[in-house]
Amino acid sequence: MTDGATTDGTEGRAARVRNRWGEGDRLRVEILEAASRLLSELDDEDGLSIRGVARAAGIAPASIYPHFDDREALMNGLLTYERDRLGTLLDQADAAAACAGPIERVRAQLRAYCDFAVANPGHYRILFRRRARELSLPGSPGPVHEIVARFAAALGRCAHAGHPLRLPASRAGTVVFVATHGRVALFHSYSAEQDVARLYAFIDEVLSLVVE
Repeated sequence: MTDGATTDGTEGRAARVRNRWGEGDRLRVEILEAASRLLSELDDEDGLSIRGVARAAGIAPASIYPHFDDREALMNGLLTYERDRLGTLLDQADAAAACAGPIERVRAQLRAYCDFAVANPGHYRILFRRRARELSLPGSPGPVHEIVARFAAALGRCAHAGHPLRLPASRAGTVVFVATHGRVALFHSYSAEQDVARLYAFIDEVLSLVVE
């Protein structure tokens, strides 16, 4: 037997402890976590495959199909997983800045958004390349709508706290998202833009334009 091979033909797969009966949900999460790790290495969803994800999770490819019918279903599940992961990071940033005031809470969320995009370019792209109707939860709003709603709510808190907005909160949330999303795209596209401090400075400029 050659190095890296096993008697059951699971060549190249990491050893894995088998889930007990009834732990299917745990296996689903493990599959998504493995797909997420692999996406970090590949930097693009086009390189993801059922076999590659199975190898990264340490399972047989056939073990994926009870949870995801095909590669498309797996990609949609990964979109939902990454959307929720980004949402958690934004919630954590918001909570950490809760004592600093409403403007700082917006700034913290925008920085967390940029940090996620910079550290996870492949994960970030999958959020915006796949259509909202492809989400695994029918009728669920797409990532863009959820993120804009978060920023709009955060800016609405600024207005309620006595920091007037130059636009209605819903429009201000859209402006802030579109501006930040575009700035992140420049960051990813041009090597001369690879400076996170510039992203943070841009966030401050955008906030100064929408909050009086």
